[in-house]
Parts: sequence; C-alpha cells; structure tokens
Amino acid sequence: MADPAVSVVGPGDGETIVLGTTRLRILEDGSNTGHRLGLAESVLAPHTPGPPQHRHAQHDEGFYVISGTVRFTVGEQDYDATAGTLVMVPPGAPHTFANTTDQPAVMLSTFTPDLYVRYFRDLQDMIAGGQALTRGPTFR
Repeated sequence: MADPAVSVVGPGDGETIVLGTTRLRILEDGSNTGHRLGLAESVLAPHTPGPPQHRHAQHDEGFYVISGTVRFTVGEQDYDATAGTLVMVPPGAPHTFANTTDQPAVMLSTFTPDLYVRYFRDLQDMIAGGQALTRGPTFR
C-alpha cells in the first residue's frame, strides 16, 4: 500500500483571493484532505470592516490571530483578539470580525469542512465581473 501524498505549501505559494481590503492565501482548498479541512492565511488591511454578522449551518470556522488585533463580534459581545488568540466558531453561532486598527492584521483561518473556499472564489469572481452583491438575511 502506498503512503498518502503529503502537501507542502511554501511561503510564496498558494492561490490568492482578494475580497476588497482582505487578501486570502489559500493554503489548503480541501483537495488534499478529502474536503474535511480548508485553510487560509487572511490579511486584513487597516480599518477593514469585515462581513455582516452571519451564521454557518454546516461548518466550523477557526481564526488564529498571527499579528495585529482583530475585533470579533459574537452576537452582542465584542472581543479584541491579539496575536496568539484562537477563536473557534461552531455551526449556528452568529459572528463577524473586523480590523479596527491602523495596522494590518493577519490570521490563519480554518474551514471544516472546506465549504467556504469555493464561496470565496465565487465571491471574488462576482466582484471582478462587476456583479452587484445583494445583502440578504444573514442574522436573525
């Protein structure tokens, strides 16, 4: 029986997705994990507002702050997460994040399973194609 293939992504490697003032570097799109895990380095420019508060029905999302400070809002509660902080969001939990500071912030973001990697690709394509984004119900 052959050993499973090992994936190595170097510092300059990985797919880049740009969503406004946020840049994602996809480190694992799920193709090497049986779609159990997606992983991205997320760079938030200073004063990046982040997405509307929302919930995920089918996946956990994790955020490990590598540098800077990221403000997480969970329901009505705000948390200022500094470097070294891990925030794990289970399915159904309302959340959003933003960089409210004058410095960039960098996070390692996990998606289990990898569902949101495709979403980020599609969103980038919509923005690049000039499609208007509609704000649907994201939090109730």
